[in-house]
Amino acid sequence: MTSSEFLNFLKSICSKPLHVLDATIPKSKYVPLNLSESNPELQKTNISSSSEFSKYINAYLKKHNAVVAYGGYNEVRTMYNRSTHFNSETSKNRNIHLGLDLWCAAETMIYTPLDGEVHSFKNNTNYGDYGPTIILRHIISGVEFYTLYGHLSLNSIENLKVGQQFKQGDKIATLGTASINGDYPPHLHFQIIKDVQGYFGDYPGVCNGQDLEFYLGNCVDPGGVLGLRS
Repeated sequence: MTSSEFLNFLKSICSKPLHVLDATIPKSKYVPLNLSESNPELQKTNISSSSEFSKYINAYLKKHNAVVAYGGYNEVRTMYNRSTHFNSETSKNRNIHLGLDLWCAAETMIYTPLDGEVHSFKNNTNYGDYGPTIILRHIISGVEFYTLYGHLSLNSIENLKVGQQFKQGDKIATLGTASINGDYPPHLHFQIIKDVQGYFGDYPGVCNGQDLEFYLGNCVDPGGVLGLRS
């Protein structure tokens, strides 16, 4: 199944956009956010500081009278330059984002968009990493795929069990603060993955240009199924 076929399959299994945040938040309260290297506003902000970065996000939300800022799929970002996690000898120049970020308040509730079970979870504690992370496994109409939820609160994974079942719309987590989520303003990293490739509680959410074609084929744009377009 090609990435376009997979995306069409995802769109076919529900008549309305899926939700990972409170479904009562109207789309008018979502605003697209450009965090790419092409955004001149970021040059005025010290995004290596989570407190300064948070001020930028909060001011952006206030300016647009929004609750959620979203974006980031296939976006080239400079923010990862601050961390050796994305620039080690074995993993150089990873700066292209593979999921969709939803920037909103800490402790925001996260809901499963589809029936699924816990594939794995882990606290990814590298500086700039996901922090607490959950991966769900879904099998719908014989098609197996995965969804990843990063930058969660610690209590989101404290009592979780591999194989635990969730129904569409069940609460699965809450968002963490900068002290636990990899040192970012609060946000959800949501990623759809065809093949999880043996990873456990983790999967690359950022890649380099050399590997981009593979990862875009394995991780489709979540905005297409959440009804969010940049």
